[in-house]
Amino acid sequence: MARRERVVRMSVEQPLWRALTAYRILTMIYAALIFVFTYEKFERPWVGIAFLSVLAVWTLATLPKVANAARCTKGFLVADLALALTGILLTPLAEQQARQIDGPTLPSIWTAGAVLAYALKGGWRWAGFASSLVAVANILQRGHPTRDTLHNVLLVWVASIAIGYVVEVARASEATLARALEIEAATRERERLARDIHDSVLQVLAMVQRRGTALGGEAAELGRMAGEQEVALRTLVSSGLVTPARASEEAAQGAVVRTVEVDDEDSSSPCDLRALLAPHAGARVTFVEPGAPVLLAPTAAEELAAAVSAALDNVRRHAGEQARAWILVEDEPDAVIVTVRDDGPGIPEGRLAQAEGEGRLGVALSIRGRLRDLGGTAELISVPGQGTEVELKVPRG
Repeated sequence: MARRERVVRMSVEQPLWRALTAYRILTMIYAALIFVFTYEKFERPWVGIAFLSVLAVWTLATLPKVANAARCTKGFLVADLALALTGILLTPLAEQQARQIDGPTLPSIWTAGAVLAYALKGGWRWAGFASSLVAVANILQRGHPTRDTLHNVLLVWVASIAIGYVVEVARASEATLARALEIEAATRERERLARDIHDSVLQVLAMVQRRGTALGGEAAELGRMAGEQEVALRTLVSSGLVTPARASEEAAQGAVVRTVEVDDEDSSSPCDLRALLAPHAGARVTFVEPGAPVLLAPTAAEELAAAVSAALDNVRRHAGEQARAWILVEDEPDAVIVTVRDDGPGIPEGRLAQAEGEGRLGVALSIRGRLRDLGGTAELISVPGQGTEVELKVPRG
């Protein structure tokens, strides 16, 4: 069964960079329109024309620099803020009355875009530094602080720091989500490996231990060694697993989002579940199937058949070789249900939890774990003295 990996990248802050790109273009046009409508007020209009021409070329040429955090370098931020400060300080040279009248500066609100770039790149500390330089430049341009100047400066300062703080929180949340997804993917892979080990190696070791003890002599020593290795392997498997609750706790404490998905390339060809379950039928196992094919995706069919095998192994191991079992397959429109029943002594209350604590994860992984990965459910009903029933339900699709 072929598998392939797919890496999914997510970015919480990317929409903010796109918004900043649009903001820079619109505010550049806004600054040019203000200059055009107030052209007659400028004593040296050529200063404004020269600066706004440079501003327009710079804004359009540096659009790739504000596409994302990786392209927005420190050198660009310094040059961008320097251009904004230069425009503020050149305003009195172009319009001598600018010191007496609280009119807009040459770059106008385009300056806020330069400060917001600092906020998106470095967080609220960088935003506070850039907005403080803009505040000093505005006060120097006016010659003395005025109410409107202080109002505009305070507005830019608060807005940029708030956005910078939001960006830092978004990055922390993104890292936490990445860590949670990595833990979940690793947990699922460890559970899959543990199921395979339980269905093969652990069962062989348990069989060697039982047969060796029964034969005695050198075989008994071999059985003892097999039993020791079984216990050691069960301990290793169980200690390596991370439950979903524990994974959530680790993710909440902790750490680009990267997830890895494993897909089956042959999942488009349905598989008849009956063909996988029919070999289990025998003298003491009765198999009841529908008259029509029970089609499932290959992965779902194989995992469901493996869960049935694990349930029958539990019957042989705990109910005895003479116990009878029944497999019932029900094909419903929205789900496939497989029920495994036996006439054994049943499972004492609390025995499953005790077995899981001892590293015996047949029900937890080989049955419930498989069904959980398929989006289905596994219900186990057992009454002491009346046998056990395991209902496995897999939704279609």
